[in-house]
Amino acid sequence: MDETEFWEIIDTTRERAGGDPQAHAELLVERLLDADPEAVLDFARHFEARYNRAYTWELWGAAWVLLDGASDDAFDYFRCWLIGQGREVFEGALHEPDDLADLLGPFDDEIDGDGEELGYAADEAYEQLTGADTPDLGIAPAPVDPSGTPIDLEDDDALAVRFPRLWDRFTA
Repeated sequence: MDETEFWEIIDTTRERAGGDPQAHAELLVERLLDADPEAVLDFARHFEARYNRAYTWELWGAAWVLLDGASDDAFDYFRCWLIGQGREVFEGALHEPDDLADLLGPFDDEIDGDGEELGYAADEAYEQLTGADTPDLGIAPAPVDPSGTPIDLEDDDALAVRFPRLWDRFTA
């Protein structure tokens, strides 16, 4: 599976789910069940690599503003959700996290921002296909700490300056 196919699977399942992250995860598992186990592992590698790439202080700061706070777990689930938003939103957010203010459509804080189940979709599909747990993916391990310069997530003034468009849209 190449990167284009990975993003096509993300996009088609998200569109069918109408943006609901839980439904998106269920449809993703269904779609992956149509693939062979090696393709599911390829999908998992693509997902995990992007998940690790998104482990940055800048993106955590943006998630903090967007979600009105983001614990370690909430930021993990946010990164899964962000991947689920598709290539344009994901890459745009990595390039400039404040651009999420413009990249995201309507945002329902009851369901949006939490894609925990998306992070397990490939594992679930692999287990259903093979009866075994997902093996080691053979990619670089997740970083211990976020990349970039640490941000004081409790400093509202600094967050408002660093993420002015997100601050205006999501804290007003």
